[in-house]
Amino acid sequence: MLDPLIILIALCCGLLARIAGLPALIGYLAAGFFLHETDIIAGELLQQLADLGVTLLLFTIGLKLSPKELLQTRVWGTTLIHMQLTQLFFMAVLWIYDTLVPGLSMSFTEILVIAFGLTFSSTVFVIQVMQEKGEMASRHANQAIGILLIQDLAAVLFLSATKGTWPEPLALLLPGLWLLRAPVLRMLTHAGHGELFTLAGMGLALGGAALFEAVGLKGDLGALVIGVLLSGSQKGKELGRNLMNLKDLFLVGFFLTIGLGGWPQQETLWLAVILGVLAMVKVPLYFHLMAWLHTAPRTSLLAACAMGNFSEFGLVVVAVAAKAGWLDAQWASVISLAIAISFILSSPLNRRAHELYRKYHHHWRKFESVRLRSIRPATGGTRVIVLGMGNIGTGAYDNIAEQHGESVLGVDLNDEKLAEHARKHRRVVTADASDPDFWHEVNLDEVTLVLLALTNHPENMLVADLLSDLGYGGQVAAVVRFKEEGEELEQHGISAYNLYAQAGAGFAEHAVAQLDSSN
Repeated sequence: MLDPLIILIALCCGLLARIAGLPALIGYLAAGFFLHETDIIAGELLQQLADLGVTLLLFTIGLKLSPKELLQTRVWGTTLIHMQLTQLFFMAVLWIYDTLVPGLSMSFTEILVIAFGLTFSSTVFVIQVMQEKGEMASRHANQAIGILLIQDLAAVLFLSATKGTWPEPLALLLPGLWLLRAPVLRMLTHAGHGELFTLAGMGLALGGAALFEAVGLKGDLGALVIGVLLSGSQKGKELGRNLMNLKDLFLVGFFLTIGLGGWPQQETLWLAVILGVLAMVKVPLYFHLMAWLHTAPRTSLLAACAMGNFSEFGLVVVAVAAKAGWLDAQWASVISLAIAISFILSSPLNRRAHELYRKYHHHWRKFESVRLRSIRPATGGTRVIVLGMGNIGTGAYDNIAEQHGESVLGVDLNDEKLAEHARKHRRVVTADASDPDFWHEVNLDEVTLVLLALTNHPENMLVADLLSDLGYGGQVAAVVRFKEEGEELEQHGISAYNLYAQAGAGFAEHAVAQLDSSN
């Protein structure tokens, strides 16, 4: 049984981190190191919960993954070049430290494997931070997750190699799983929307992991593949929302286990600190590679700031290599501390990334490729802008367009819907509403109304602050779900429409109209 004191300590540390303006996961890391110094025994259950959290994480990533995104040169090209360069960089750092510190005597294999483990950035950290900021649907989140998934696949290949065995011949049949997509979606439809639906999702994630383990592949890869199998469907999106809080809860165990790894020995303690600080070297390297491969400067910067850290997979790589006899087991604690330090340093940078881009906007734009400059969206003659062309945004657009015609502009991140909007004669462009570069293409002096119909409150607030910084003086209205969200927006001079509270009034008007028409 899990000691209740572990939960209490994790809760207190998480709250303290949140009060300090840091992600709660930093508090969980601190709780892990604190627990290591006590006599509290975590037991196998905590590790099992941590493993379950990572499995569900990869499953939910798969649900949102667009395979064609991974095939973009800016994604796989950035990943492969970055991994090679960081491998060489950290090999040099380890060799220099080994030369300067007597008695360490690292072998070439140890240097090679440890440096390989340090090439990865943390999928768990990036997902957690993006979700807290409400940016999971953003371009920079998609870019970062695409890079991280390719890194994770490289880690999976390494872990398979350490087994000393090839996958079973039956693994060749795994592509046939695609044939199960339709039956699985029908099963999810019959499961409804409650606890049975959530249970079905967990069963699919764990079942996929078990299937891949059975044929000699990493189980987490199986959870990811099953998620991809369901991606793009409405049931897949609903499943991702249902499992989000459950996955986040289990991941608390993951962050605790990193700290529970304990402290390194004296001769390697400073190495862990140095490595943790040097994780920040990844940020400029990511940025320049992405910009060079035709990624927008803002997307490059925000994605790079999120990935300036080490990964949980690096710890797994070192632990597995130690079991295989390739290096000493003490290196696991070195990597654990380096990961924790990299998370602590990465958090404030990631939190200030938007501010850094706005403040030094003209500097970052210097890195924009010629190709990107030639494909900026046409925004001339716009008087009303609708941000977010989902059901609510599209309805608002159609209503306003009846009066204002071509002066209404819809903005959405999903370029796959552009053709549908064009067929219905809507003027819609693909852009990120929180991107200052987009707003610099708009003549805000002509715009009289901006409607915020975005998917979450943090994104609405981000756009509201951006418009304020740009000196926009027209009207702004936003859709909210909760009273406190509306109050915060109204403090910024924005008219808030409570979707739930005012939907009741609309429903009543509709019912009365139906009653009158029948009499």
